[in-house]
Amino acid sequence: MKTVLKWAGFGVLGLVVLLAGAYLALRRPDIPFKTLEAKYANSASHYLDLPSGAHVHYRDQGNAKGPVLVLVHGFSASLHTWEPWVGLLGNQYRIITLDLPGHGLTRAPANYKPSIDAYADLVAQTTARLGAPRFVLAGNSMGGGVAWNLATRYPERLNGLVLVDSAGWPHEGANARTPLAFKLLRFPIARALGQQLDTSSIVAAGLRDAFHNKALVDQAMIDRYVELGRAEGHRALIMNLQTARKPVTVDQAKALLATIRVPTLVMHGEDDALIPVADGKALAGAIPGASLILYPATGHIPMEEKAEQSAADLRAWLKLKGLG
Repeated sequence: MKTVLKWAGFGVLGLVVLLAGAYLALRRPDIPFKTLEAKYANSASHYLDLPSGAHVHYRDQGNAKGPVLVLVHGFSASLHTWEPWVGLLGNQYRIITLDLPGHGLTRAPANYKPSIDAYADLVAQTTARLGAPRFVLAGNSMGGGVAWNLATRYPERLNGLVLVDSAGWPHEGANARTPLAFKLLRFPIARALGQQLDTSSIVAAGLRDAFHNKALVDQAMIDRYVELGRAEGHRALIMNLQTARKPVTVDQAKALLATIRVPTLVMHGEDDALIPVADGKALAGAIPGASLILYPATGHIPMEEKAEQSAADLRAWLKLKGLG
């Protein structure tokens, strides 16, 4: 019996050593902002300090005298996701993009509490400081949720609203399409480990899920998401963002969306594996007078996957609504 216990003890010890070794091998430190800025900022990059303590990275590009478009990225993304639209629409529109706290090159104070409300406030404050009192606001994924939140709370600021594969339509009960990474973030131990370990394989899988055309996910894109996600303090913010979301019912969402009175365009990829096309249809149906454009053979990020078509559709809609 003693021999069995002795070998069992060796086995447990070996397992502990193995797990400790795996942890050390997979552990990844934060990357200093200066290092990331040298790689991912460009001549259009600027920074703005807000009263909240956020040091916001933004780009103000395109036609300085044109109608203003403000573009908000999704969860774990950055303003880089909008560069195709900037290139295609910048000749006509002034385009403001920014990184939300916990994302890209924006720095947040240690006590910053990430939430959709806080992000909407930050967008409202940033645009006001940049001399854009009114604008057309577009958001993708989580950024879409930020955009329609802002539309319900700051209606006087918007000329129009564009929701691109937007988050925010509630799912009562289990949602089978919720990505595994998001499901894991519900557990404190997973969030704690996610702040320290290498997430490259999870990020790569998530990006491939986001595109219908998997070939568009190259190593440079994966590296950008992974490295910006390791900016100082980002992992703690982004890992806890999921727990900061306020649950709403379908009826509550409908009541909020019904208050939106600005012209609204909903764009959605028909093959979105992250947010089902049914959500896009539901959002369009709940917002008075909203237009809906669906993209076949397109995933979660149409402004990258179908850049020319989606930009042309946006330009035509803005012209139709007298917004550009």
